[in-house]
Amino acid sequence: MRLFLPFYQRVMQWSRHRHAPWYLGVLSFADSSFFPIPPDVMLAPMCLARPPRALFLALLTTLTSVAGGVFGYLIGAFAFDIIAPWVSDGGHYAEAFEQARLWFEQWGLWAVLLAGFSPIPYKIFTVSAGFLSMSLLPFVLASIIGRGSRFFLVAILMAWGGPAMEERLRHWVDGLGWLTVVLIVVLVVILYL
Repeated sequence: MRLFLPFYQRVMQWSRHRHAPWYLGVLSFADSSFFPIPPDVMLAPMCLARPPRALFLALLTTLTSVAGGVFGYLIGAFAFDIIAPWVSDGGHYAEAFEQARLWFEQWGLWAVLLAGFSPIPYKIFTVSAGFLSMSLLPFVLASIIGRGSRFFLVAILMAWGGPAMEERLRHWVDGLGWLTVVLIVVLVVILYL
């Protein structure tokens, strides 16, 4: 059943749209402070669709992500009461927030650098850094290094693959999509049973 191929083709069309960089910037900003979808889902297909612009797109994603991280920092520093229900006991992000707090105590600045590069929700660390009064300049520098490393790696790999990778993905997208669905179901069963 070819369920994922039409979606893949639509994403590739969107990634070539003239306003796509604006959407990527907005998504990158939002992801770093409050939105649950990472910018990689737009960055990767945009770099596949336009390999010569990959480095520009990585820079755009990095800068807007760090700006969103500063916004998350400010939320943690000055408006924590607004998000407290989500990060307090029983809240959706309570466990992640507690883990971020422990990482800050143990590793300090390195926690931001790691969160910026890894698939760990970066927004948890941006808000935590503000709430825990981490110095802003080291926070921004660690964010630039962590987020930049991640986004430039994605961009370079996608640009390197270019049209050949896009065609291979088109061929395998349905198999990969169904494999992802199976893995998610297995993960949910393991976590909740």
